[in-house]
Amino acid sequence: MRDEKFDIRKSLRIKLLIGLVTVILIVLMFPKGESLESEVTEGTIWIQSDLIAPFSFPIIKDPEVYKYELKQAAEGVYPVFIRNDEQTTISIDSIKNYSRFLISIIDSSIGLENRQGVINPTFLSANVFNTLINIRRQERNLTAGKNVNLNKIFATAQNVIADVYSAGVLSLPHDGIRKDSIAVRIGNVDKIEARSSFNDIEAAKFEIQSSISRLDYSHEIKRALLEYASHFVVPNITFSEALTAEEINQAQNNVSKYVGIINENERIIATHDRITRDAKLKIDSYKEAKAERIGTDGYVLQMVGKFLHIAFLLTLITIYIFLFRKKIFNDNQRILLLATTFLFLAFITLLVNKIATPAPMHYLIFIPAASMLLTIIFDSRIGFYSTVIMALIAGALRGNDYAFATMNLFAGALAVYSVRDIKNRSQIFRSFVFILAGYTVAVLAFGLERFAAWDTILVEFAFAGTNALISPVLTYGLLIFFERIFNITTDLTLLELTNFDRPLLKELARKTPGTFNHSMTMGTLAETAAERIGANPLLARVGAYYHDIGKILTPQNFVENQLNNQNIHENLTPEESVSLIVRHVNEGINIAREYKLPEEIIDFIPQHHGTMVISFFYDKAKNLYGEEKVKIENYTYPGPKPQSKETAIIMLADGCESAVRSIDNPDPVKVENLIDMIIKSRIEDGQLNESPLTFSDVDKIKEAFISILLGQHHRRIRYPKQDEMEQGKSGSKKSS
Repeated sequence: MRDEKFDIRKSLRIKLLIGLVTVILIVLMFPKGESLESEVTEGTIWIQSDLIAPFSFPIIKDPEVYKYELKQAAEGVYPVFIRNDEQTTISIDSIKNYSRFLISIIDSSIGLENRQGVINPTFLSANVFNTLINIRRQERNLTAGKNVNLNKIFATAQNVIADVYSAGVLSLPHDGIRKDSIAVRIGNVDKIEARSSFNDIEAAKFEIQSSISRLDYSHEIKRALLEYASHFVVPNITFSEALTAEEINQAQNNVSKYVGIINENERIIATHDRITRDAKLKIDSYKEAKAERIGTDGYVLQMVGKFLHIAFLLTLITIYIFLFRKKIFNDNQRILLLATTFLFLAFITLLVNKIATPAPMHYLIFIPAASMLLTIIFDSRIGFYSTVIMALIAGALRGNDYAFATMNLFAGALAVYSVRDIKNRSQIFRSFVFILAGYTVAVLAFGLERFAAWDTILVEFAFAGTNALISPVLTYGLLIFFERIFNITTDLTLLELTNFDRPLLKELARKTPGTFNHSMTMGTLAETAAERIGANPLLARVGAYYHDIGKILTPQNFVENQLNNQNIHENLTPEESVSLIVRHVNEGINIAREYKLPEEIIDFIPQHHGTMVISFFYDKAKNLYGEEKVKIENYTYPGPKPQSKETAIIMLADGCESAVRSIDNPDPVKVENLIDMIIKSRIEDGQLNESPLTFSDVDKIKEAFISILLGQHHRRIRYPKQDEMEQGKSGSKKSS
């Protein structure tokens, strides 16, 4: 015996696993414990008894106020700079050492007629280097003045640098520092000084230029001195991002999260008091303080409560599906689809809860989109019951927010009703009006109830309108995604398959006109019968259209397509004829898969024949070979038997339509008797044993078939001289 675990789509263990994982994941998305009690809304009336503090607790500041104070604390911190006096010494020593080095290079270059081999310092331009060489040459030739020699020039550069460093050079430009003052850290002490009392790099270079411009040197020497001295300017007061961040963090830590304290036995709010902003802060503070006091044992019990809460909600819809939607309950893939939808809505609610903004972001939890999606995929009852569960779960995740749950229940229910009889995909966008109407009434009702300001109500209208606008678009996009991922066939897909412009139906009409007409008539029979017994009429009609597409490859093998009255089976043996006829089943399945028809439609191709005997050729074989030499299993269809109401209807419609079409001069008695005998033979042959049809269903199907087929084959008055017209003779007389 095959173990149940191998049948993944029907395994009970898989169902339990999906349910358990769904419950656990939703429980983990719950907010902190303090939000589990009934949510309070500013502006409403406290209708419970006086709320008395059982213990002392601090009152938490308004989040916006606390956020503003943190920002102010950060802005009040001075940027921290570290003064490095060693850098001054390093820069002065560097210019001294480099001056001696540069003089040695210049001396070595004097007397060389070709100075191409002389190493020119990289930071000096060629003109400046040549100027320095000329000064040194004049100095050696005693042509320069007493005040002009390289040693004095370089000593001047050292003095200018020393003067600049005495004021201090910042590592950041002045306009890059956000405050007018800075904190200069020397050791462990911060000294607050004006930003303007220090030079940045550009200011230091400008100061060097000003000092040099006052010297009694030629323009070339001043330019050389400026370029040379500027190279050695390095900041000695450096900005420390880490120390500044540390100071900001310390300043923000000093900002209190609390605005006051509620003492033990103090009244938090009295019965029938309006919940003001301050009162709500006190109530929320009490909830958070209470949550912090529960400890590990309390936390575990609270998690158990959350688990039971969500498990109870999901059990309600599970019971409904088990009792009234067996097809969904028996298919784990569909159960997974439902679970995925619930988890997706819970996750969106979690994200919205984490957005700290005064805007009503909770209106962007798209419950109406999920409602429409499940209605289109399954039916309106599943859509409505799922909406109830989703609204309650989202309300629980919002802190047991009754108003939020009710709003979404109202809007989601209207969304369900707007697509319950959907005929095309564009109809989804009609739902915008229904969802908007639902949210508008709900927002107005709860807004007036809590005396909300009109500005607040208008903002909520705007967010609700956004939900109403996005939900149809989201439904349309997710519908295609769900159809592909979960291999679901919706009524929208079925409606698209009824379009006679589809290539497969056009090919069926062109190559097999007899089969096409037969299929169209069957579609009418099947749709009417399905409506009478509560089956899916659209699925039955589409199944009828495509049930014989395998005949496209060899239309001449079937009598309804033999327009020239030449039956090829007259020249074939019974077993050859059976082989040709049975082959159209597998060929039909292959064609259906090639054209990517849904599996629900492909099921009609083999199941409408079941395991019936091809009686004409079976009887022919018995007459030819003798009954004892003929095995009946060689003259039967491979099956399986019909597994659903819709495929069973197609089996009955196929036999009844073909048989009634062959009646000469049909009348009500003949038609009714023939239909009755065909249906009776299918029942006695056990062809309907695996379908969920009841005898009551069979009676209703029979009545539907009789009414339609009698209407199609009713008597008509013959035209005058119709016999002559049928023989191609002229019905007119010559005038005498």
